[in-house]
Amino acid sequence: MPEPEFRPELLLEVLARHGVRHVLVGGFAGVIHGSPYVTTDVDVVPDADPANLQRLSEALDDLHARVWTDGEPGGLPFDHDPTSLAASRMWNLVTDHGRLDITFEPSGTAGYDDLARDAVHLVILGTEVDVASLADVIRSKEAAGRDKDRLVLPVLRRILAETER
Repeated sequence: MPEPEFRPELLLEVLARHGVRHVLVGGFAGVIHGSPYVTTDVDVVPDADPANLQRLSEALDDLHARVWTDGEPGGLPFDHDPTSLAASRMWNLVTDHGRLDITFEPSGTAGYDDLARDAVHLVILGTEVDVASLADVIRSKEAAGRDKDRLVLPVLRRILAETER
């Protein structure tokens, strides 16, 4: 089974419809801030409050979320509830609308409250979304230290410097 088409607007809409409090991070947040680098997933940091995780679990049901693996790009079924979602610090999922990565504490951050403090509230593809500040996106990518993050960092730093002028 191939991966579904990446439709970030639909991923974001389902999370918003369920009232899931989260901050958009990662490559898609970088794109929102002006990065030209293409990404094929949405990364979010949810508020770990149990009621919010219940809403997240319901949204994942609507999205038909499955655990993504290299060997099974269509994903593997999994049961989830607020407790099981909170038990893992990172979820790599595939949904009806593409890849969705959920992390509770991205590299270089202290999680949702840390990122929400400076997040920018925007309308993205028709849906209201809290997006990590560009400085926080940079901070997280610096701390992660992956090759793909090092590649985009000069561009993000330049965009930040231009916006601070």
